[in-house]
Amino acid sequence: MSYRNLEECIIDLEKNGHLVRITEEVDPHLEMAAIHMKVFEAGGPALLFEKVKGSKFRAVSNLFGTVERSKFIFRDTWDSTQNVIALRNDPVKALKNPFKYIGTGLAARRALPLKKSGSQPSGFQEIQISDLPLVKHWQGDGGAFVTLPQVYSEDPDKPGIMNSNLGMYRVQLTGNEYELNKEVGIHYQIHRGIGIHQDKANKQGKPLKVSIFIGGPPAHTLSAVMPLPEGMSELTFAGLLSGRHFRYSYVDGYCISNDADFVITGEIYPGETKPEGPFGDHLGYYSLIHPFPVMRVHKVYARQNAIYPFTVVGRPPQEDTAFGALIHELTGGAIRQEVPGVKEVHAIDAAGVHPLLFAIGSERYTPYQKIKQPAEILTIANRILGTGQLSLAKFLFITAQEDKKVSTHDVENFLAYILERINLRRDIHFQTNTTIDTLDYSGTGLNTGSKVVFAAVGDVKRELCREVPGILKDLPGAGEARLIMPGIVALQTSPFGSYDEAQREIGELCKSIEQRGALTSCPMIILCDDSEFMSATLDNFLWATFTRSNPSHDIYGVNSGYEHKHWACDNVIIDARTKPHQAPPLIEDPVVQKNIERVFVKGASLDGIRTGK
Repeated sequence: MSYRNLEECIIDLEKNGHLVRITEEVDPHLEMAAIHMKVFEAGGPALLFEKVKGSKFRAVSNLFGTVERSKFIFRDTWDSTQNVIALRNDPVKALKNPFKYIGTGLAARRALPLKKSGSQPSGFQEIQISDLPLVKHWQGDGGAFVTLPQVYSEDPDKPGIMNSNLGMYRVQLTGNEYELNKEVGIHYQIHRGIGIHQDKANKQGKPLKVSIFIGGPPAHTLSAVMPLPEGMSELTFAGLLSGRHFRYSYVDGYCISNDADFVITGEIYPGETKPEGPFGDHLGYYSLIHPFPVMRVHKVYARQNAIYPFTVVGRPPQEDTAFGALIHELTGGAIRQEVPGVKEVHAIDAAGVHPLLFAIGSERYTPYQKIKQPAEILTIANRILGTGQLSLAKFLFITAQEDKKVSTHDVENFLAYILERINLRRDIHFQTNTTIDTLDYSGTGLNTGSKVVFAAVGDVKRELCREVPGILKDLPGAGEARLIMPGIVALQTSPFGSYDEAQREIGELCKSIEQRGALTSCPMIILCDDSEFMSATLDNFLWATFTRSNPSHDIYGVNSGYEHKHWACDNVIIDARTKPHQAPPLIEDPVVQKNIERVFVKGASLDGIRTGK
């Protein structure tokens, strides 16, 4: 189905049972987000909020809430889009199977952006920021945010749409020091596309013109988050996936998407920042207040009958989980082209995506050794940690595709496979004083932390414990030992005080374990505030452990030491306790939860959604 706008998509989804209208008036202050999260958790439909308190515009959420619904939206263009991306990644495919790819040329021609003559697009009217549905998602948020923006900028050295960047960088509309209707905040890092454009504009001493598109065909939203092959622009991809040209024009020197529901135009001046945040983010915590570029608003436009799309960000899984799955399906082969020897890379959603990666590579460097050890996969690991968004990872577990079939998507079995084979005195490799995700507060400062690689190949070296070993029971200063999964045990201990205290306390704990004997069956121990929570589900373990630890500061070891400057141990201990410098977790507001019950009761718009009736 080729949608000309967002409303056509909504009509199609409703007709096919994928969307429900909420006819009750709903407050954009916390209520809309809370309703969205309940419906998403239940695997429910997309939601059209018909009466948004304080705004004349409707709003829609959960469009991409399931992979199945997303693929339904793109059902007529999915295959052709995959084929074009595949050819970009590997042009030789067309020579090997020309008839399969015969239609890709036509698809690509339809994808090119199309400039429309005239000035302001027909049907658009000028509005104010305050007219929008000002959705505030979490009670600790600094204000209302746009969570599905398409932020457009052009290269100041080479202006024009084919040298543009379209990215999804969150936009703060209200709160903090922003002057309502005149300023908005844009959160992005300098290495992102728009950051490179801003750096060039700064060097020229000129403001950077920016357009923020909201809504339009769903393909435009997805294009803003796609990691695309070299030479393919986001706007070309938007046309490819929507099955029609991205249509645009220029008004007052600003690019306007003719199919967007809303457009905010403005300028970012050199050196101008204002405090942005807090914001409930994808790691499950608030990202805190930091200075980010402020955009002086020029004009705001809305199309006739515009609909405001939004999503809610929080501890995974959330709607962006489906985004990630879509991206993987469309571009899964790209990483294999970019990093030779890699077979799979999987960013673990339950751990907040960026903190934890699983990978499988080839191991061909030492084919004749009787005792295998990581070699080629260490080279691959360094390439992975230096590639795009993957460079934000803190923990990388990597193995080789050997005799046994192993998948990075089978989380527990993959971890067990590594733990059965890893040589803890040889196969742990740290990178210290480096960069991590700006939104990750486990490190030593903003965007500052460390990384670690756990690499394992070869034969099984140990049988993993399937119950808590006696050695770990009734340890001084650590109790409530619980099995998380084979080979990993949670120990509950006193709250974290400081790193000096932690080194002393964990040093004593390690000595206690050493004195009790060898602990070969349990290669990994997790120190935590609540072992019952940590061991309750695999997702709890993944989230709490890898979002609350900085490898260089929070990894310890039983019988640890340095061998030729290489750190080694007999058992890994990860301190996953909450640290004072970390951001607070996202917690639902009980008052809001009670208030939204009215749309779920019998006879209301969402009657039966949570029970699957």
